[in-house]
Amino acid sequence: MSELVNKIYRNNAIIYKVILFLVSTFAIVYMFPKGGQFKYDFTNGQLWKYDNLYAPFDFAIQKSEEEITIEKKEIVANSKLYFQFDETTVNDVKVNFRNNLARITSRDSLSSKEIKEFEQLGIKIINQVYKNGFLESISENRTSNENDIVALKVNNEVSDLPFKTLYTSKDVLNIINANLNSIQSSDNSKLFLDIIAGLLKPNVTYDEELTNKIIDKSISEISYTKGKVSAGELIILKGDIVEGKKLAILNSLKSESESQIWSESNYNWIVFGYIILVSLALLMLLLFLQKYRLEIYNNNNKVTFIFFNIIAIISIQTFVIKYNVDYLYIVPLSILPIILKAFFDARLGLFAHVLTVLLLGYIVPNSFEFIYLHIIAGIVTILTVSELYKRANLFISVAQITIIYMITYFAFSIIKEGNANQINWTYFLLFAINGLLSFLSIILIYIYEKLFGLVSDVTLLELSNTNTKLLRELNELAPGTFQHSMQVANLAEAAANEIDANSMLVRTGALYHDIGKMLNPMYFTENQTTGVNPHNDLSPRDSAKIIIDHVIKGVELAKKHNLPDRIIDFIRTHHGTSTTYYFYKMEQELNPDATINSKHFQYKGPIPFSKETAILMMCDAAEAASKSLKNPTAQSISDLIEKIVSKQVSDNQFVNSNITFREINIIKKTIKKKLMNIYHLRVEYPE
Repeated sequence: MSELVNKIYRNNAIIYKVILFLVSTFAIVYMFPKGGQFKYDFTNGQLWKYDNLYAPFDFAIQKSEEEITIEKKEIVANSKLYFQFDETTVNDVKVNFRNNLARITSRDSLSSKEIKEFEQLGIKIINQVYKNGFLESISENRTSNENDIVALKVNNEVSDLPFKTLYTSKDVLNIINANLNSIQSSDNSKLFLDIIAGLLKPNVTYDEELTNKIIDKSISEISYTKGKVSAGELIILKGDIVEGKKLAILNSLKSESESQIWSESNYNWIVFGYIILVSLALLMLLLFLQKYRLEIYNNNNKVTFIFFNIIAIISIQTFVIKYNVDYLYIVPLSILPIILKAFFDARLGLFAHVLTVLLLGYIVPNSFEFIYLHIIAGIVTILTVSELYKRANLFISVAQITIIYMITYFAFSIIKEGNANQINWTYFLLFAINGLLSFLSIILIYIYEKLFGLVSDVTLLELSNTNTKLLRELNELAPGTFQHSMQVANLAEAAANEIDANSMLVRTGALYHDIGKMLNPMYFTENQTTGVNPHNDLSPRDSAKIIIDHVIKGVELAKKHNLPDRIIDFIRTHHGTSTTYYFYKMEQELNPDATINSKHFQYKGPIPFSKETAILMMCDAAEAASKSLKNPTAQSISDLIEKIVSKQVSDNQFVNSNITFREINIIKKTIKKKLMNIYHLRVEYPE
C-alpha cells in the first residue's frame, strides 16, 4: 500500500495532467451539440468538388427561411379583416333620439307638424347610417384599402362586403349635413342638430382577436416543402455551381440526412466520435508543451490556465451557437491568443488558438469560412499585439484585427454571391462589437494574474518602476548594487532587443537580481565606500558563503514581497552553478597541501533555462568584471567579454536556455558596444 502511495506521490504531476485532460475532454464534448454531421461541405456560389451526387432516398425539398418569411408576410398583407356588427346599437340610438326630441320640443313649443318632420328625418338618418354599419375608427396600419373585401360578423353569420360601404365619422357627418338641407328654417336646422348631435355612435368594431386567429390558422397551414426528390435522382454534377434550386435541394438533403443520423441508437457513437476529435486536439497541445515548452509543461498551474481558457472560449462560442447562430461572429476568439501571448509567447498563443478554432469549426455552419476567418485574425493578433503596457498598442491592434475580419468576410461574400449587392452588412456590426469585446483581455489579464500567479508586460512595467518599495530600499541600503543593477538592466534590455527576446522581462529581472545583497551590503565591493573590506577578517570559505547566500536571501526576500515567479527565476539563475573563483583560489593558496572541495565555493543553481535568464547571466558577469579594468580600452573590454562568456559556455551554463551560438555572439557584440560607450575617453577640457 505504501509503495502505491509513493508511486502516486512521485507521479502526481502526470496524474494531475491526465485528470485535467479527461475533465477538459468531457467538458468540451458535453457542451457540443450532439446532432449528426452531413458528409459534404458546401456553400452558396462554390463549385461542387465531389463526384456526381444522386439522391440516396426520397425526400422533400425544404423551403428556405426567406421564402417562408415572405409567405407569412403575404398572408398578413392579404388577410381579410373581420368586423363585429352590433344590432342593439340602432334601437338604443332611436330610443335616445325620441327622448331627446320630446324633451326639447316641450321646451321650445314646436308645432305638431314640425315635431313629426323632425322625427321622420331623424329616423331616416339613423336608418341610413346603420344600414351597412357605422365603423369605429381603427389604427392606420390595420385600415384596409377602400376596394378591399372585409368580413362583417352579424350574430353568428359572416358576410363579405366592400370596405368602402362601411360609414366612417366623416361619412356620417356628410349624411347629417345633406339631410339638414331639407329643413327650410335655419333655426329649426340648428335645433334638429342639437337633438341628433352626439346620439350617433359606431356599431361596427374591428375584431382583432378573430382576425389574428384566422391569420395564425393560415400561417400554420403553410407548406414548408416545395417539391420532392426521388431516390436515385441526379442532384448535382461534379463542377456545377451550388446555387438556386440545387442549393435548396442540397440543404434539404443535409437536413434530412442529419435527422436520420441522429437517433437513440447511434447517440453513443456520435459522442464517441466527438471524444476522439477533442482528445486528439488536446493531446497535440500537451505534446507541443512537452516538446517545445517544457518549463510550462512541468508547471501544472500554467497548464491548467491554458486548458481553462480554451474551455472558456469554446463554452462561450457554443452557447452563442445554441442561442442564436446569427451572432456567431460576436464572440472575440482573438482574446485567447492575446492572453496566451501576454503570459507566455506568440507561438504557444497561435498554436492554442488554431486548435480551438479547429474544434469549433466542426459545430458551426460554413465551417471553412469560420476557420479561415478566425485563423487569419489569430495570425494578425499574434503579429500585431505586443507591449500591452503601451495603451495605444492594443487599440491599434484591435482595429487591425477588426478590419481583417471585415475584409475577409467581404471577400467570402462576393465569391459566394458573385457581387456585392447581397452582402449582409449586419456582420460588419458584429465584427465591430467583436473588436470592442476584445478589450476585455486587459481586465482578464489582471484577473488571471491574481488567480494564477502569472505575470504580464503590464505588471513588468509596474515592477520596473524604480520607485517601488523594494527597489527604493535597495537604493538606500546598497546604492552601489542598485547602480550595478541599473547598468545590467540597460545592457540586458539592449541585448534582448537584438535577438528578439522579451526585453521588458529581462530588464525587470535585472533590476531585482541582486536584492539579496541589501541584507549584507558591505560584503560586496560595489558598496564599500570607506575602503574597509570586511572579508579581510573572514576565512575564504566564510566569505564565499556570504557571497553565495545573496542568491538564497534574494529569493526569500522576493517571495516575502510577492514578486512573480518569473522574476524570482532571474534571482535564482543569474550565477547558475558557477564558482566564486577568487575565494576558491585564496583557499587553495592558504591550504596548498589540502584537497579543497569546490562545492563549498559553488552557487547552488539552477542554471539559466530561458534566453532571458541567459542574457542576464552574461550581462551581470560582464558589467561586474568591467569595473576591475584599470585602463578600459576597446581591446581590453572585448578580450574580457570573450573570456567571461567562453567560460560560461564551457561550464555548460546555457545548455538548458534554448539559446544558439549565433545569439550568444550577438549578445557579446551588444555588451562590448555598450561598455565601450560607457568607458569611452572624454575630451580633456582646459582648466
